[in-house]
Amino acid sequence: MNELANAGPLVSYGVLGIILIVAFIAWFYVNRASVRAGEQIQLLESLLEEQKKQNALLRRILEVQPGNEQKKVGDEQDKRDFIRLIPER
Repeated sequence: MNELANAGPLVSYGVLGIILIVAFIAWFYVNRASVRAGEQIQLLESLLEEQKKQNALLRRILEVQPGNEQKKVGDEQDKRDFIRLIPER
């Protein structure tokens, strides 16, 4: 009987230790996932900036080419439609 009475605090410390270990493991994976998500967001934002630059360059190239006077009216309408389809932050 004395052995069971003395083992009570030892068992509670053991359970507390196991709970702490599980909590640290869970924290590690949650923290790792949030860091990866942050990196992915940064990469997507850099891709968006590169696409904007490429679109601007393509527009300049199209403006320089001869024979695009007729297409400018249609391009403005397409540009407005394109902006409505893609949301930006």
